Amino acid sequence: MARPTVTVCRGCCCGTAKIPRLDHEAQLADLRASLAEVAMVRRVDCLDACDHANVIVVQPSAEGRRAGGRPVWLGLVNDRDAAADITAWVDAGGPGLADPPGVLDLYAFTPSRRVRHEFEE
Repeated sequence: MARPTVTVCRGCCCGTAKIPRLDHEAQLADLRASLAEVAMVRRVDCLDACDHANVIVVQPSAEGRRAGGRPVWLGLVNDRDAAADITAWVDAGGPGLADPPGVLDLYAFTPSRRVRHEFEE
């Protein structure tokens, strides 16, 4: 069964000292541990959306995509509560299968068409 994918940016801005007061490695480790049974969590060098650091993209599972789910880009994910909300949503099924907690609307953004196209390839 295809699972959702959670892509965590850890490049030139995301995951660095440019975003202070957050243990970036702990955030990634927490996501991996809490989602190990329900999603693939991957680390990438740069998603080219630095204005929104730290960026996390939640891609739907195959079932979620068939139900209309599309990748959701979340920016400024710089606290434990935001990561916990992402975890709860993905655990419930993610895009297409479960509505995200309302607070995630504050983090959602649309990257440029070029960035979206490069990411989806």
